[in-house]
Amino acid sequence: MTLKELSQLYYLNREIEMDKRRLLELEAEAVSISPNLSGMPRSPGVSDKVGRYAAEIADLKGIIEAKHKQCLYERSRIERYISSLDDSLLRQIFTYRFVNGLPWEQVAACVGGGNSAGSVRMACYRYLKQE
Repeated sequence: MTLKELSQLYYLNREIEMDKRRLLELEAEAVSISPNLSGMPRSPGVSDKVGRYAAEIADLKGIIEAKHKQCLYERSRIERYISSLDDSLLRQIFTYRFVNGLPWEQVAACVGGGNSAGSVRMACYRYLKQE
């Protein structure tokens, strides 16, 4: 497995967070629109802002749900790969970094044993390079 493949879960999670922020913005905009309660028919060419926002919100919710499913698939695939590693230290490093998404400094702290951020990063990259 490549570094790019291992990093996909992290980037998918970032995309989901970005989409969730956009969803909150859309919902706030939709709520702030005052509806036309006059009962008068609309002129051709006049847009229905509430309807447009509702459609965008529904589409974005679908996209987020699809990305959640993709995350579950990627996580499972990465965990299967990590469990196939022979070295316990490498399994820990890969899990903290690629499953939990921790920065190298926290990976080193979690692994312990006097390891530095640079040493756990190099162990990871060395293993990936030899494979």
